[in-house]
Amino acid sequence: MLFSQIIGQQDIKKRLIRTVTEQRIPHAQLLRGPEGIGKLALAVAYAQYICCENRSATDSCGVCPACVKYKKLAHPDLHFVYPVIKPTGKNTVVCDDFIAEFREMILENSYFGLNDWYSKISGDAKQGLIYSNESEEIIRKLSLKTYESEYKIMIIWLPEKMHTTCANKLLKILEEPPEKTVFLMVTNTPDEIITTILSRTQHIHVPRLSENEIIQALLRNEELEIEQAEAEYAAHIANGSYLNALAVLSEGDENKVNFDRFVMIMRLAWQVGNKKDHASLKTLRKWSDDMAAASIGRERQKNFLSYAQRMIRENFIRNMQQPDLNYLTSGEADFSQRFSPFINERNVEELMNEFALAERQIEQNVNAKMIFFDLTLKVIMLLKK
Repeated sequence: MLFSQIIGQQDIKKRLIRTVTEQRIPHAQLLRGPEGIGKLALAVAYAQYICCENRSATDSCGVCPACVKYKKLAHPDLHFVYPVIKPTGKNTVVCDDFIAEFREMILENSYFGLNDWYSKISGDAKQGLIYSNESEEIIRKLSLKTYESEYKIMIIWLPEKMHTTCANKLLKILEEPPEKTVFLMVTNTPDEIITTILSRTQHIHVPRLSENEIIQALLRNEELEIEQAEAEYAAHIANGSYLNALAVLSEGDENKVNFDRFVMIMRLAWQVGNKKDHASLKTLRKWSDDMAAASIGRERQKNFLSYAQRMIRENFIRNMQQPDLNYLTSGEADFSQRFSPFINERNVEELMNEFALAERQIEQNVNAKMIFFDLTLKVIMLLKK
């Protein structure tokens, strides 16, 4: 992957290139920022630039033997680690069991999210993980001599999904890696990474993309047949994420489902709290049971709770009469026109905290039925404020 293929991020590209030209490549770097802004693509392009045999001042050559192998993500000195879902009936799993799918995912479109990846490797709605035994694979690979390049490069996508045992086993090799070894970690939520890993890496804050950068990228995308106005609308709603812009244009099924769930819980909770509607309370109880069902799975449950936090924030901003700061689709905006007055300075913080707490509890495998029913009761009370 070439730097020129990545949307925007000119300052980050220059910074990464400078470490190579000045021969001061940090052995452990953490690219951090929101999902969908090109962090993984930057890590791959950086790795290719390090290994390129005829690099220029701005990019890899794209034609040397190393670049040809990087074009297929099949260079023997490039290694990937990423969260996976253990197949039913298997006792152990490592990332290389899914390496073909991961390469294909990046080559098809390097701007993808965690849920896209899980959907590709599993039909189950389970939580993925970088399992504890992956540390042995990492140490084994890095103990070998390089095959072709000067550097061995280990790209770890979403280290926040790493099992604690795995993370702890990597501390020594992160602090004292073999010579000419580079760790490139790519994270959406650095606060979820253990502090001992954070302290051993050099942090690179990758910013959100500008609206104009997203607009131009959408218009250049040959798979999209959109007008300038559509690109401008999607870019504004995307809030700096190219992945979000694509989701807005495709109106993904998951977003529609989450919107319908949010509308339902808020309408029912308001009916119970303000109209003493006991029939709505029964429906709300059924809603919480449905949300807790195993068929939905914890990843989709977390996805909904995260979406709900965004909607609460957007409705509060709308209520504060700040339309330029709103990032709502047309359907969301129509609902928020009527709903936003109920999200105000008296309840917004508590609502956000309750949905965030529920998301953390789902992550920790707390009983989902208890979480969602307790959440609905708190929403009923808070919407009365």
